Amino acid sequence: MSKPRIKTYDKIILESLKLFNEQGERNITTNHIAAHLGISPGNLYYHFRNKEEIVYQIFVQYRNFINERLSVPTDRTMTVPDLVNYLDTAFDAMWQFRFMFYDLPGLLARNPQMQAEYHQFVNTEMKDILGRHFREFIRLGLLKMDEEDIEALSVNIWLVVKFWFAFEQTARPKAPITEESGRRGVRQVLALLKPYVQPELAGAFRELCQRHAN
Repeated sequence: MSKPRIKTYDKIILESLKLFNEQGERNITTNHIAAHLGISPGNLYYHFRNKEEIVYQIFVQYRNFINERLSVPTDRTMTVPDLVNYLDTAFDAMWQFRFMFYDLPGLLARNPQMQAEYHQFVNTEMKDILGRHFREFIRLGLLKMDEEDIEALSVNIWLVVKFWFAFEQTARPKAPITEESGRRGVRQVLALLKPYVQPELAGAFRELCQRHAN
């Protein structure tokens, strides 16, 4: 059986994401997107009034990806490898939607709807997800930290994740951003977590860090 055809609406979002990632959102117009898809500008405007609506829908996909992939499992007990797996997922999302984080303040300033929902996403959904993860890891004896440390560490981790690719661009201005850039970000976050790992799990945690470094 042949694969079902992607609807024009979804194809616009998918191909726009590719263009934004490859060339930067500022450098791409709706005319560029229409030409890339081989459709008329009028056909594109039938689905989206402007580029900001396309960007907003891409943000919705990113938010859904995070909420679905980083949710605390209810059908099993979390383990030490989950620490690294969750970080891999976070940086995988950053890689898939990387254009959003090259100039996030500017992007939000040009998109009021996305700005309002992004701040809600960070201040409620992301804060809740990270908090539940840490409390579960503490409950299982994987990490040891005080309740008041959770929010501060969550903010530090989110800062690294959020600005990692921008940091890579300034630290290695002549090197292209690649998936390896994301792996370096994972190692940086693991360094933040290391002081909280319980002694009896230090060996397993160190082994995971070394495995991830390869």
